[in-house]
Amino acid sequence: MSDSRKILHTKQNLPTKQELKNTLTPEQYICTQENGTERPFENEYWDNKRDGIYVDVVTGEPLFSSLTKYDSGSGWPSFVKPVFQNAVTLTTDNSHGMTRTEVRSSAGNSHLGHVFDDGPAPFGTRYCINSASLRFISVEELKNTGYGEYLFDFVGTKNWDIATLAGGCFWGMENLLAEQLGVIETRVGYMGGDTKNASYSEVKTGETGHAESVQILFDKSLTTYENILLFFFQIHNPTTRNRQGNDLGSQYRSAIFFHNETQHEIAKRVIDRIEKSGQWKDPIVTQVISATEFWLGEKYHQKYLEKNPKGYTCHFVRPLTF
Repeated sequence: MSDSRKILHTKQNLPTKQELKNTLTPEQYICTQENGTERPFENEYWDNKRDGIYVDVVTGEPLFSSLTKYDSGSGWPSFVKPVFQNAVTLTTDNSHGMTRTEVRSSAGNSHLGHVFDDGPAPFGTRYCINSASLRFISVEELKNTGYGEYLFDFVGTKNWDIATLAGGCFWGMENLLAEQLGVIETRVGYMGGDTKNASYSEVKTGETGHAESVQILFDKSLTTYENILLFFFQIHNPTTRNRQGNDLGSQYRSAIFFHNETQHEIAKRVIDRIEKSGQWKDPIVTQVISATEFWLGEKYHQKYLEKNPKGYTCHFVRPLTF
């Protein structure tokens, strides 16, 4: 899903040169603003092995991840690719009597370093980057510093898992799911349709096939996929087809998007358990289908009810026992 992420900042309202001189170290300023290069093996991140992301020291824009960092032997931080496709821009650099490909940050236009074609497979690229152009944010710091979305990238390195659910307006669902024990982070977006780079303006028409969805990152040592599904069936009505409350359309359908066969079996078992409980009087119409591409929702939709506590929601916790 990383390539579906969009630039968070623009080139508007960037700090002035004087402001940057006041806030950056001399080496940071020389590297980012004057196309400088720091000494190899004598910089902050060349040998950093901690999990996390690297952001533009000027704008805070995410650029690279520890997941694609490797030891190239060059003495500078080296990555096989950016954290998402349009995080950086490439330009031709004819300085110093050679032709190289310069790497700059897309939002801040900071000089970062250069990219070479001698990297490891399968990408074959080596992004050789100045530590002074970067700021590292560890996994432990991501959520509290506003980069919680990137926690999802590290699911394979931790005892974590992801659930993807649809049950009506995604911000109402997210608000309740985020508070559950063991939930590390949530995000909203679109899944289940064929439209690429789906946006709210398209999905709300009901013609894309996508459902408003919530992805839940959870710690498997604190909760289970089954517990999350049981709560899911308490906070929305799984018996109304293509509808939740006043919200009508296929984008508001009830669906469980399973990510593997284990989740598939658990979902079927949970639905069978709920139907046998008789707590919902009408038949359950929740779809159980394989997860497809998740298109991240717009920034203003993320944590919407945290930002707008009096905003509309049709979701609430029902006193049901399954």
